[in-house]
Amino acid sequence: MFLPSLSPNQPIGIFDSGIGGLTVFSELQKLLPLEDFVYLGDTARVPYGTKSSEMVLHYSQHNVKFLLEKKVKMVVVACNTASAFALLELQKYYPIPIIGVIDPGAQGAMKTSQKNRIGVIGTEGTIRSDAYAKTILRKNPKTFVVSTPCPLFVPLVEEGWLEGEVTEQVASIYLKKIISEKVDTLILGCTHYPLLKRTLKKVVGNSIQLIDSAEETALETKHILEENKILRKENLQPTGQFFVTDSPERFRRVGELFLKTPIQKVNHVTIEM
Repeated sequence: MFLPSLSPNQPIGIFDSGIGGLTVFSELQKLLPLEDFVYLGDTARVPYGTKSSEMVLHYSQHNVKFLLEKKVKMVVVACNTASAFALLELQKYYPIPIIGVIDPGAQGAMKTSQKNRIGVIGTEGTIRSDAYAKTILRKNPKTFVVSTPCPLFVPLVEEGWLEGEVTEQVASIYLKKIISEKVDTLILGCTHYPLLKRTLKKVVGNSIQLIDSAEETALETKHILEENKILRKENLQPTGQFFVTDSPERFRRVGELFLKTPIQKVNHVTIEM
């Protein structure tokens, strides 16, 4: 689909319920270093994983509206719960390319798995939606998919407990079921989880490949930009703007852990309820 009203010079919009989507931002920035980005973290209403599907859709619509006011050419829904509950409606309603993290993650897992045995870990909301399993089984009904929620991973990441005895014990308990089902591929179905890769790999061993939805989403974003002829080819000073609906200082502090680089400014905004 060619969208003549969009320009390569417009920024890419990204939204998440909070901070985790910065893993997607980071991968996008690596793969698309000439692009400008506008990131919105809806930190006043985090977590989305415990909200109803109707409320997640409502929040997501307002997030996209905010990003459109920033003249973005594309929106990346860097939140697994919003991707599960809101993406299809957002794609129907808004006239720009909008992608989520679930489809790219599922595709990456299917390409990687040799045995068609795939595990999925995520927040309670994402696992409850069964979005990864539905996507995988729609494409290959013969695939075995086992999913399990890992709610303590998010606070562990945001406290900076990426490795160590406590984090490893929690991971071992959560992943026991996944390992027992002899999967060969594991989807990290929450944007916080890539920061736990070293611990997760230690727990699951070398026989299970980890799929980072953030990396897969960045690849899909580049493909869509190229397909719609809106990939930016030059930019002397690429920019990244950050907006949050609550606690800018906390976002900056934890966000620097995610990005491993200083965040100069985080803007506080109020989004319509």
